[in-house]
Amino acid sequence: MPSRTYGATTTSTLLVAGALGSLCLQLFVIPMVLLPHGNAYGWLLVPLVLTSTPFWSILHESIHGSLLRDRTLNDRLGRALGIGYGAPFILLKSGHLLHHRFSRTPRERTEVYEPSRSTWASTAPGYYLRLFGGLYLAEVASVILALAPRRLWHRLRHLLDTPDTVTALLFDAITGRKLAQFRLDAILIVLLYAGAFTAYGRKGWMLLAVLAGRALLVSVADNAYHYATALDEPLEAMNLRLPRPLESFVLAFNLHGIHHKHPGLAWPDLRGAFEADGGRFDLGWWSAVARQIRGPVPADSPRLRATRRRDRSTDPVPR
Repeated sequence: MPSRTYGATTTSTLLVAGALGSLCLQLFVIPMVLLPHGNAYGWLLVPLVLTSTPFWSILHESIHGSLLRDRTLNDRLGRALGIGYGAPFILLKSGHLLHHRFSRTPRERTEVYEPSRSTWASTAPGYYLRLFGGLYLAEVASVILALAPRRLWHRLRHLLDTPDTVTALLFDAITGRKLAQFRLDAILIVLLYAGAFTAYGRKGWMLLAVLAGRALLVSVADNAYHYATALDEPLEAMNLRLPRPLESFVLAFNLHGIHHKHPGLAWPDLRGAFEADGGRFDLGWWSAVARQIRGPVPADSPRLRATRRRDRSTDPVPR
């Protein structure tokens, strides 16, 4: 099994600088410097919104401690990225690590419902809301808990403590020793985006469009790597085909199956591990994203008993 690796310091620093630079352009430079000369400059926000995907990938590296060898600096940069993203780093980190622990178990299987307790029709509204932006919006909405007293956190934790969600465990992770960090980051997020909306002024709808685009990109991609994969297999995830330039653009996040097997690997090492593992893709990225539109899947579906969706022997690795 590969040992833990880290991104090169120079490369990681440049990636973080690029991510924060893109964010600065979106939140302040365009509204304060360019939009006064014409609304047409607002179209520059469209390609910048697309950087939401690599932004999350860089944040994901810091969550796993693979961005920099210095853990303190790694986490500080992660917190800065989380503030720019719109949700406290400790929330994102704890939630993601719980995902690795409980993925495809009853606690964490987004699209699956139990036919004995629910139906497709009753599950679908919440599923599609989460798929088309709700996941990101829920992460952002967590900032409203910044000023909540600890006893309210504990009360909510007990109310949400059910065997089909990780929410209670997430609350435990934050309130254990990180509540002060969560509160500070949440306050900084509110201040950052209040300043951004002030900068946009009456053109604040443009910033709302940016956030809506970010919510859609983040939420739609989140479960594509796990949709309709085998249950009760936390290591189960798909490797999705992308052209090599796009694979680099998303920091090899499409090699998600390899990442779940070796979560300590930094993104530059995922391609080598993927090829050593056989170098076969499960699906194309676009196909995997699109098939989620089929909606919720019953837990007794035969699809959830197969660990691979197709004959991989006929699916060559693109070069």
